[in-house]
Amino acid sequence: MLGILHDTWHLKAACRGPESDLFFPPPIPERREEREAREERAKAICARCAVRTECLDFALRVREPHGIWGGLTESERRRLLPRT
Repeated sequence: MLGILHDTWHLKAACRGPESDLFFPPPIPERREEREAREERAKAICARCAVRTECLDFALRVREPHGIWGGLTESERRRLLPRT
């Protein structure tokens, strides 16, 4: 399995920068409406990202348990993974 050091797609990711905090839950609890709005904003950034496919592939390969990767939330990614 390739490590992130060998994957260079992340250097081109649209999520890099000041809005990167949108992709992960805050350290304090958020209301459902806040979470949904945050996730919608993050997904909008993903929608225009040139490396969205690579990002999602990586998250699925390493079974990333947190955050929005490749335009999908944790639960959305879990549905794509084979049952073990």
